[in-house]
Amino acid sequence: MPDLDAHHSLIDALERHAQSLQDIGDDYRPLIYAAKNKKLILLGEASHGTAEFYRMRAEITQHLIVEEGFDAVAVEADWPDAYRVNRFVSGTSDDTEADAALSNFERFPTWMWRNTEVLAFVAWLRDYNQGGEKYKGRKESVGFYGLDLYSMTTSMAAVLAYLDKIDPQEAAAARARYGCFGQFISNPQAYGYAIASGRWDSCEQEVLTQLMQLQRKARLYVEQDGAFAGNEYFSARQNAELVKNAEEYYRAMFRGRPNTWNLRDRHMFETLEKLAAHLETRLGREPRIIVWAHNSHLGNAAATDMAQRGEINIGQLVNEEYGDRALRIGFSTSRGTVTAASDWDGPAETKTVRDPLPGSYEAIFSGLEKKRFLLDLRTEDEAVSLLKEKKLQRAIGVIYRPETERASHYFYSSLPRQFDFMIHIDKTEAVQPLPSFVHKRPGEMDETYPSGF
Repeated sequence: MPDLDAHHSLIDALERHAQSLQDIGDDYRPLIYAAKNKKLILLGEASHGTAEFYRMRAEITQHLIVEEGFDAVAVEADWPDAYRVNRFVSGTSDDTEADAALSNFERFPTWMWRNTEVLAFVAWLRDYNQGGEKYKGRKESVGFYGLDLYSMTTSMAAVLAYLDKIDPQEAAAARARYGCFGQFISNPQAYGYAIASGRWDSCEQEVLTQLMQLQRKARLYVEQDGAFAGNEYFSARQNAELVKNAEEYYRAMFRGRPNTWNLRDRHMFETLEKLAAHLETRLGREPRIIVWAHNSHLGNAAATDMAQRGEINIGQLVNEEYGDRALRIGFSTSRGTVTAASDWDGPAETKTVRDPLPGSYEAIFSGLEKKRFLLDLRTEDEAVSLLKEKKLQRAIGVIYRPETERASHYFYSSLPRQFDFMIHIDKTEAVQPLPSFVHKRPGEMDETYPSGF
């Protein structure tokens, strides 16, 4: 049978070229070597609830910070929530424990960032930033930042809190501008529908004006604030930018998913760009940044079904802008357990991951004797050549529905065009959430809505 022969040829080639992972320090040596002279390292995940993905991203990130001098970690999380963590790891907050610094992550899915793996990494990053010789003469601490879009009202509150401190008169004007949302501040979907149906006037001009006012007074604010003035002003400006983009996102919700997906990923890419520009000003050199997000955001969308739907993502935009100055690393698993919900706002559950569909990348990888491996997809060897033809790939977000797995969690991709490296762990375990209570924030949707990624 030709197909069977081709399958065996692929497995044999993968066995020869995949590097077995042995849980030792040298496991990541090829990645660290490949990261030399790169500006951006994109570290993905095949689910939002797998412990090994979080743990290995943290381990790789630690190597990149210590050995290669990377300057920041930017994650698929909202700016104000992550910025509390940034203050903690930089030693500029009142939080004394990593758990407290993560407590702003209170919307569904809380386990995405409030879990034991992130807790350990955040504690490590604070220790590193405070650590004597390890500091290596850095002018600034290694930071932790959010890229996502959903914190509209929290970002409004952060802008107002900043202005209350620095410019009370402007704070009053900002409250009037943001008051445009009126009764819809607690229901962004209703705001979008009201705009689409002509029952409410858009607040687009008000949020744009507020952003422009912050930009216009930048020098004044930075000059009159304290030691961390530049960082705090930048955070306030990013919150105002987020409000502007979130308002556009809610208006676009009734124009179809590709548009909202693209708005979200473009916002995350632009936030990454603005963060890089800010850090370059602070450091006096080009910064190097590590990004943590789902595979669906960090792999090149042009190599997947997303392209047929007119969707872009961070990985594609990074590829177009930076080419070989960026490195994209994907993760996969075949079976085990995962922390996920069955429905939006549902409780976190430990779910069993079904065996992969025949012919999928996960099923192929599961056929190897090596059950934990790293695969360099940049080469032109036989294994990579045989992987180029599009195959099914699994993606689990915060929702996992095994009963509709083919429709809900699989798409086609060409793996060597999508990523530069792939890390496969055949059997994985569910990430362990930290104790937390889910709180709805008025005017904000859940993380990863509506796709789950």
